[in-house]
Amino acid sequence: MKHIFILAITILFFSCAAPSQQVVDAATFEQHIKKPEVQLLDVRTAAEFKDGHIKEALQADWTNQEQFKERVKYLDKNRPIAVYCLSGGRSGQAAQWLLANGFKNVENLKGGFTAWKQENKPIQGANNVAQLTTENYNAYITSSNIVLIDFSANWCPPCKQMAPVIEALKNEQKNKLKVIQLDGGVNTNVMQQLKVEALPTFIIYKNGKETWRKQGVVTKEEFVTYLNSL
Repeated sequence: MKHIFILAITILFFSCAAPSQQVVDAATFEQHIKKPEVQLLDVRTAAEFKDGHIKEALQADWTNQEQFKERVKYLDKNRPIAVYCLSGGRSGQAAQWLLANGFKNVENLKGGFTAWKQENKPIQGANNVAQLTTENYNAYITSSNIVLIDFSANWCPPCKQMAPVIEALKNEQKNKLKVIQLDGGVNTNVMQQLKVEALPTFIIYKNGKETWRKQGVVTKEEFVTYLNSL
């Protein structure tokens, strides 16, 4: 009877254990992220990401839990997600968190971005892109009566969610509104001057003066309501 009880407890333990992440080498990781349904997530800092990253990766800093949780909530829990960091430690922790919070299929790059580079896999970076100057920015915000500045980045999950909304505004409000999209992964100097602390951030200017600002996901209706008030 005692042995049966121990066996039952053992079975219960393993059946209730948290699902484990898949850890794969760079070659396997590269093949998997080519699949269109796979979401690629870089959990390093923004500075690390800027110095080089895997193409089409989204970014959410694992060491900044508030940012990480805010950004990953825009990912699809039912689609596979592939994560990486510099050497595999942070991404391993992030992968376990993702699994514990409802993501079904999570894969971690063994050895991280270091291993990826050692295998001579392709990388992207913004090191050679010149930042926008204050003079350039001032020219943008005075280039039309009403200007919407969109600070976003293609690696930012909520920014990607906002992309169709911004595209719709461009088309539907083109007679009233000029939309200018600025890369928040590159133009950090201007962002610091404007106290833009997160992506996406949207700022509306009228005759060169800031009249409205909002951070995060915004509905098209909210934009239109404000524009109609001007």
